[in-house]
Amino acid sequence: MLKTFPYRYRVLILLFFLILITYLDRVCISLVGVRIKAEFHLSNEEFGWVLAAFSLAYALFEIPSGILGDRIGQRAVLMRIVIWWSIFTVLTGATSGLVSLIAVRFLFGAGEAGAFPTSSGVVSRWFPVNETGRSLSALFVGQNAGAALAPLIVIPVAAAFGWRASFMISGVIGLLWVMVCFAWFRNNPSEMKGISDAEQKLIEDNRRFVTERPVFPWRKALANRSLLALIGAFFCSQWGLYFFIAWMPVYLQEGRHFSESEMKMITFYTFIFGIVGALSAGFLSDWWMKRKGLLWGRRAIGVLALSLMAVSLLVAALTGNNVLVVICLYSGLLFYPFNVIVSFATCVDIGSNRVGTVVGIMNFFGQTGAFFLAIVFGKIVDVTHSFNAPLFVVAAVLFTGSMLWLWVNPFKSIDVS
Repeated sequence: MLKTFPYRYRVLILLFFLILITYLDRVCISLVGVRIKAEFHLSNEEFGWVLAAFSLAYALFEIPSGILGDRIGQRAVLMRIVIWWSIFTVLTGATSGLVSLIAVRFLFGAGEAGAFPTSSGVVSRWFPVNETGRSLSALFVGQNAGAALAPLIVIPVAAAFGWRASFMISGVIGLLWVMVCFAWFRNNPSEMKGISDAEQKLIEDNRRFVTERPVFPWRKALANRSLLALIGAFFCSQWGLYFFIAWMPVYLQEGRHFSESEMKMITFYTFIFGIVGALSAGFLSDWWMKRKGLLWGRRAIGVLALSLMAVSLLVAALTGNNVLVVICLYSGLLFYPFNVIVSFATCVDIGSNRVGTVVGIMNFFGQTGAFFLAIVFGKIVDVTHSFNAPLFVVAAVLFTGSMLWLWVNPFKSIDVS
């Protein structure tokens, strides 16, 4: 049966586990955030700077990592990324205070930068155009699966052995992935042993990737109104995502007074809804594109996803009912994958053989949004003494991002010829 299973889907499984481990490591710090704040006597603003250090470094190194993957191939870059982040995940458990924690998280972010641009580059090489949405959905299923598994692993380990042990275990898992990637994965279908001639031809005749390597037209790219709208919308969307990734566990415990055990299960189920969204979004986006065409196939989903996510967080901010809050969190993360999949699919549409670079540009601005969210959220909480107040700001930013999608046009490709 394995012989009949297409090679490109085996590659997709490898990417799925890459992103799963990425988010297992990334979410770890927020799950033990209350413990870290207590041990190091950190305010919400100070803890926000710890979270922001990761996002800042991630943003700064995102474009260089995407460019490097386009130039030398994704295999080597992915192995470098995972080795680096695994080392600094382990070192997070060896920190002694605010300064060392900020330094290590900054270096962790520098290492992890490029995972999504480089993975998108793999998709552009390994998948036909009509499978773009569903192949990208596997990445975001992995994202949510990693974040869903994290509380089931991290919190019991932290309870039994202390919060530092959870980082040690998370770091080792990534090194196992590197061994598999080194032994099996190759950059192109033509380099992979055992792939059928029919599948290789299917991929190479129908993919976005082309073999020419012209200089990337930075001036044209940054003057492209569609790309500017896309990166603006993605900047806004990451305010929503990084609430879930960075602040939600602390929000649930300190803002809504759930126990650590209750927070663990709410976090788990929230990201299970994210998995459902990611699975649905890939197939529905491809189906919707066939019905409505490329323009509104991408644009309408982006508008609706961010608008509905904004409404979910707005209701959570307004209600005092914890059951309704949990429902809003579930629905908010259910809607998010629809936006992120059409965002990355649009990068594939307009990026040709420079998908990694285009995704790097978009994700640079996205991580800049995450950087601001990390700081602003904690600052507002400390000033207002309310965990609901920053959710009003996040909802407003998300709604702004939904409107920016009206200017996104996936036909406006970046000419690299």
